[in-house]
Amino acid sequence: MSSPLSPVFSVRRQPPKLIGSALQQTPRHLKYLSDLDEHFRMQNNVILFYKHNPSKKGKDPVSVIMEALGRALVYYYPLAGRLREGPNEKLMVDCTDEGILFVEAEANITLEQLGDSIYQPYEYVDEFLCKVPGSEGILNCPVLLVQLTRLICGGFIVATIANHAMSDGQGFGQFMQAVTEIACGKQSPSICPIWNREFFNARDPPRITRTILKHVEVTHSHNFTDTESTYNTSFKSFFFGSEEFKALKNHLPAHLKNRMTRFILLTACLWKCRTAALGLKPGDVVRVACASSVRGKFQNMQVPVGYYGNACLPSVVSSMVNHLCDNPLAYAVELVMEALAQISEEDMKSMVDYTVINKGRPLPYTIKDFFVSDCRHLGFDKADFGWGKPVYGGILGASTISSCFDRCNKKGKEGVLVVVCLPSSDMERFGQEVKIVTRSGINSKL
Repeated sequence: MSSPLSPVFSVRRQPPKLIGSALQQTPRHLKYLSDLDEHFRMQNNVILFYKHNPSKKGKDPVSVIMEALGRALVYYYPLAGRLREGPNEKLMVDCTDEGILFVEAEANITLEQLGDSIYQPYEYVDEFLCKVPGSEGILNCPVLLVQLTRLICGGFIVATIANHAMSDGQGFGQFMQAVTEIACGKQSPSICPIWNREFFNARDPPRITRTILKHVEVTHSHNFTDTESTYNTSFKSFFFGSEEFKALKNHLPAHLKNRMTRFILLTACLWKCRTAALGLKPGDVVRVACASSVRGKFQNMQVPVGYYGNACLPSVVSSMVNHLCDNPLAYAVELVMEALAQISEEDMKSMVDYTVINKGRPLPYTIKDFFVSDCRHLGFDKADFGWGKPVYGGILGASTISSCFDRCNKKGKEGVLVVVCLPSSDMERFGQEVKIVTRSGINSKL
């Protein structure tokens, strides 16, 4: 998905502004985050691209969205505060209403000239999402930064940096929905935000009754984050339309075809192809971890509607390299299905307890682990501030995660765009493996 000749353009930014709640005064108090939130001391980035809308002539997206942000913060006022550390390094938000950061910018380019660079991996993301000095940390700095860049065609780009400890993807999507609803004329959000962070606090005493990562005893020398300095990683996107999905399904026996979701099928395919591309030893153990929201999944642990904190855990299963690569695709499919089916309330409680026992340290992932996130249902593709839905939008891929997005290709065919991160030296082989499995499935009778 390379773009045509890269355009030469510049982005002119105004000095950043702080946007607080539209109310003169919001509750000033300390609100503790959940123990699960402690696991997500990092940032999530989102970018949305919008076309020119002739019906909005005379309307400035900057003023509309700035006002909507301030009014949304009346309901989500903790987002205008600052994270602090309390006793035992426990995260809490000081509801100071100091505000979120807003950067107004202009670029001398059209959306059309940007071409395929509006799709992952974003070629010009550093232009459309600046990092304001003093805003990149987790503690004592703005929880959210928004940059709105006007384009000379009348379109614009909205990009955000959000503190992951405050919200997961679905939670931040809920806040963005509130902003878009208010921007489009609603007086208040359709979903009332709920704090209730104690819902994901550890038991007393904390205890791990389930293995958080299946086969976690697998010996890996160092974490995935440590390998970033060793491997020159790169991002590349792959499009799977109806033809590719049909080809993948043709690899499966009849009893699996009717139980299959696109996410399961894609995850299994990508895990198998990724493992083959890495050139690991046959006896090595590889794992796949699917980030899964537990909203609405447990009978006795119902996450309340409106909860915008973190509510995800990894569903993990493992395999030896030779078993994964030498067996048909159905082998990987059944393993992924097993991973997703194993989620239980006890798994969730053990995950929270694990976070407390290990003081928020991340779970141990390495280059041998495939972490995939389904970003198709977070709502960013429907974020309409009054100019229509974005032509493209989604979470910027992190180094450990392959993310899935719904979209159309150049020919207008609907499908799923998958963004993959791999060592640069293995990316070409990965693409070849994907071609092999999709093309060989065209005439497969399995």
